[in-house]
Amino acid sequence: MKAGKFLLPIIILIAATIYFSVFIVKEVNQAIVLQFGDPKRIISKPGINFKIPFIQNVVFLDKRILNLDTPPEEVIASDQKRLIVDAFARFQIIDPLKFYISVGNERVARSRLATIINSRIRNVLGQQELQTLLSEDRTKQMSLIQEGVNNEAENFGISIVDVRIKRADLPQANSDAIFRRMQTEREREAKEFRAKGAEMAVTITSTADKEVTVILADAQKKSEIMKGEGDGLKNKIFANAFGQDPEFFAFYRAMQAYQKALIGGETSMILSPDSEFFKFFGNIDQKVE
Repeated sequence: MKAGKFLLPIIILIAATIYFSVFIVKEVNQAIVLQFGDPKRIISKPGINFKIPFIQNVVFLDKRILNLDTPPEEVIASDQKRLIVDAFARFQIIDPLKFYISVGNERVARSRLATIINSRIRNVLGQQELQTLLSEDRTKQMSLIQEGVNNEAENFGISIVDVRIKRADLPQANSDAIFRRMQTEREREAKEFRAKGAEMAVTITSTADKEVTVILADAQKKSEIMKGEGDGLKNKIFANAFGQDPEFFAFYRAMQAYQKALIGGETSMILSPDSEFFKFFGNIDQKVE
């Protein structure tokens, strides 16, 4: 009975000792075994490991590539233009011991890295003009930023895999000023286009009016020529007809005179019955003298 009293506590003590002695390092982690805060072992491979219970403790660190979003930073370029730069970085803990001694944990490391990245961005981009920062040459500037950040991050046991700019915008005041300037420029161009269009319209209208006048004058000229040629041909025909049959020609001309004088007119004429005008009335067989 007395042996049973002591057996249960011993079993519990052994179980607790085993429980607090065993720890598992996952594939995504690396571990530092500490004894009263003093690093004793670095474990990089995954698996089951042991430590001295109640004396040693374990700090786990991520060995994957981690992302870091830095707060937006205002940068003044060499031409005194302002730019809001929003960058991000990717880093990896490559020396757990140095990392633990220098920064202690990931939260402090992120804060220190953000400060270093923003400082390096101001230093590198501040030596370039705004046009350079917005061109393809920006890739070269980002390489310089990454190199500088990596040199300082090595002191923390960290390797900088990449540094990139997510967004580079002008401050709101600058954007508004640029928008107003662009708007004014577009309005000026629109006025120039309208003025040129009005000038071209006047020129086209004047040219068209001139061409119409020339065409009408030419048509009138041709019409008069054709009319004259027709009158000449008509007179020639009449002359030939008169020469062939004078009596018929006289009769025909008399009929034309009757038509113009007597049909549809409101003018009254008083003539003698034996007037020469009526010589073809009464006796149709009358001969021309």
